[in-house]
Amino acid sequence: MASLAVLAAAAAAVSWDAQYVMVRQVKHTPAIAALEAAIPDVGALIFATLGIALALHAKRAIRARALNVGCVAVSLAMNALAAAPGWRDLAIWVMPSAVYALASDTLIGVIRAWVIATTRDTGQALADDEATPMALVGGMSLWLLRLALAPVSTLGGFRRWALDECPIAPGRKATPKTARATTTRPQKPTQRRRSPARRTSSPGKQDRLIALAGQRHDLTAVPLTQVSRIANAIGAEVSLSPGTARRVLLAHVRALQNGHPSPKEHTP
Repeated sequence: MASLAVLAAAAAAVSWDAQYVMVRQVKHTPAIAALEAAIPDVGALIFATLGIALALHAKRAIRARALNVGCVAVSLAMNALAAAPGWRDLAIWVMPSAVYALASDTLIGVIRAWVIATTRDTGQALADDEATPMALVGGMSLWLLRLALAPVSTLGGFRRWALDECPIAPGRKATPKTARATTTRPQKPTQRRRSPARRTSSPGKQDRLIALAGQRHDLTAVPLTQVSRIANAIGAEVSLSPGTARRVLLAHVRALQNGHPSPKEHTP
């Protein structure tokens, strides 16, 4: 880590000098040329620092690392424009920025790997990261390929996925008709009140989901940001769709942590 940090600093210094030479030929004020030549490298330093800060929390820091590489790409382009014709001069001017990009990004990855290893030794659980940009691009490419090969089944599967992930309008707990029916039609004493989430799938799967989650985790203290990860893992075990599992478990955890009785609360 120390060697990578020294290498990144040296490459940034050499890159700034190359950019200063090019800017100085256009803007003849030395102070202004120095400031403008430093902008890409300072931007890369800021985003690399943010990436290190996120890596210390075991995050992939995709956005910070991408912006760091973007600033380095600006610096690399400036150096390429300043180079004289020929591969030798181009390599001399471009090499520092390229090495800095590799060194800084590798440093962030090393720090994240060290934090993950240290956390595993202490037995702490880490929250999952969001999907990386490369994973999103790869998933979209595969979906488009499947759409071209089997459009009917692909669109049908997409429709089922969309309805499962969003059974009602975003931000709504129930449709107006359902709400009016609940207020105007009293339920029989012997009939248990069931939530909309329970009517969408088998009650046994939802009960097993909540029971397993309560056995493996302290639901009264678990952060809400980790509920989706827990629901996805246990939902796959009980053959419950991810959207329904997240919705049911999140409602159950919120009810427990707010001190309200939950209709799905079970004692293992």
